[in-house]
Amino acid sequence: MKLFVRDLTVIDSSYLCERRGMVGESWLVDIEMSGELNEMSMLLDFGRVKKLIKSIIDEEVDHKLLVPTECPLVHVHALDNDESTVDLLRPGRAIHLRCPTQGFAFIPAPQVDKESVTRYLLGVLAKRLPGNIKDLSLTLRQERIEGAFYHYSHGLKKHDGNCQRIAHGHRSPVEILVDGERDEELEFNWAERWADIYLGTEEDRVALGELALSERAEASLKEGDAHYIGFKYVAPQGLFQLAMPAVEVEMIDTDTTIELLAHYIAREVKKQVGDKFVKIVAYEGVGKGAIAYA
Repeated sequence: MKLFVRDLTVIDSSYLCERRGMVGESWLVDIEMSGELNEMSMLLDFGRVKKLIKSIIDEEVDHKLLVPTECPLVHVHALDNDESTVDLLRPGRAIHLRCPTQGFAFIPAPQVDKESVTRYLLGVLAKRLPGNIKDLSLTLRQERIEGAFYHYSHGLKKHDGNCQRIAHGHRSPVEILVDGERDEELEFNWAERWADIYLGTEEDRVALGELALSERAEASLKEGDAHYIGFKYVAPQGLFQLAMPAVEVEMIDTDTTIELLAHYIAREVKKQVGDKFVKIVAYEGVGKGAIAYA
């Protein structure tokens, strides 16, 4: 007997890629499992097990930066105070972080993709689930999006949940309506503008000299400090520090909540269309978001 759940949860995270840099991603999770029926002719307490699997997945990889520890360009160093430094040493476009370790998920693979994250999660779940759950399988998949979408990363220091982590993200569609009609050209232009972008808040920007990163980061930033932007803030989970290539950042004059991002897109589009009425439907990952007008 097998049971399944579609759309058990959504993993909203970012990951490091030697080609693309920091990539925001949203994966839907489906599960299947088998086992022996109990006296109620049920596979254990399915509701309880479903909640347990969801909580483990969320705890392990949601709203984190997924780091491929076997990538030759990635260097990880654990510090004494439950912090870690992570360096992605792409030539000319390195990424450097120092954050509470809980903000990272270390994936033992050369690259982060659906397959490597699935293997990682199955290994964790095998140790934590009841013994009578057999043949558990996971499927990670992207939402099917017909139109334009982008991958973005950000951090929300004022959030008291895991959104405060400086490097997590989403894969998000966007709808732009001008005088009540969808404008696909504007939508795809925006998707290109925010492809694999880091959305930084001006309030969190600091000089690179104010960052305390790894020795590798200091050497890297000395070589090309004009080409990087530094971010630093204290949130309830601890001190977060990040240096990003400037060409992979767009600076925002507000926090990067989805409500304020929708307003930001509306303001920017309004500059292009003049007196026409603008409506923006901006998503934060799968099935949720904000609507703004200009």
